[in-house]
Amino acid sequence: MHRSYRFSHAITRLPSESVVNGLRFDDIGNPNFEQMLLDHEDYSLALREAGAEIIQLPPLQSFPDSTFVEDTVLCLSNLAILMRPGAPSRTGEVTEIESTIKELFDNVLRIEKPGLIEAGDILTTETEVLVGRSSRTNGEGVKQLAQLLSDWDYSVREVFTPEDILHFKTDCSLLDAETILCTKRLEATGCFSKYNVINTCDGEEAAANAIRYNDFVIFPTGFPRTLEKLQKAGYLLREVNNSECAKLDGGMSCLSLRF
Repeated sequence: MHRSYRFSHAITRLPSESVVNGLRFDDIGNPNFEQMLLDHEDYSLALREAGAEIIQLPPLQSFPDSTFVEDTVLCLSNLAILMRPGAPSRTGEVTEIESTIKELFDNVLRIEKPGLIEAGDILTTETEVLVGRSSRTNGEGVKQLAQLLSDWDYSVREVFTPEDILHFKTDCSLLDAETILCTKRLEATGCFSKYNVINTCDGEEAAANAIRYNDFVIFPTGFPRTLEKLQKAGYLLREVNNSECAKLDGGMSCLSLRF
């Protein structure tokens, strides 16, 4: 079945003009809003090419980071879990998306105080759900997630995100049932010892955040050596420009919820 990458739907949210005020781990300049809109349109097109029916939500001016919709909800094949973001300015995003999630899923659970967790720290594979402790995800959040998923045939494994990385999935993504794309610094933690690993090339670490959606790997432009490595490994890649989202630590997975 390959429930970790065989999907039919995706939820996205259009960027608002306030996105230029979004949070960032390192300040490398403000994104260009017009270019971000163009990139978001192409991103949505890439998802459709991969087979997605897209539910596109309107922009939220009050929440600059809300286009990075993935952090607010963990969507699985048979349930959704509302997150509790570790960034206080993002808490209201969960409230904004809750009604949409309840329309789409019969089973909706949530993380409660004092748990903190963002889905950018969660990588779902065929055999387990890996959750990276980070500045946005605490031990209580991981504990609650494990408890909630225990009745749904999902095994949760806590791992630790290196301190200089915002989210666990900043440095990794699923390529297929047995294979992970990740940076050398994340592989060095030993968290993927059970998997086949393809490393990003030196200097192309930002290529690690990609999406496997059905037969396609949706991949950020600008990383030719890693692109070639994946093509030689037999993957079908669809590139999308990510120059503007990258200024806000955003990547391919951040921009959608896939189920």
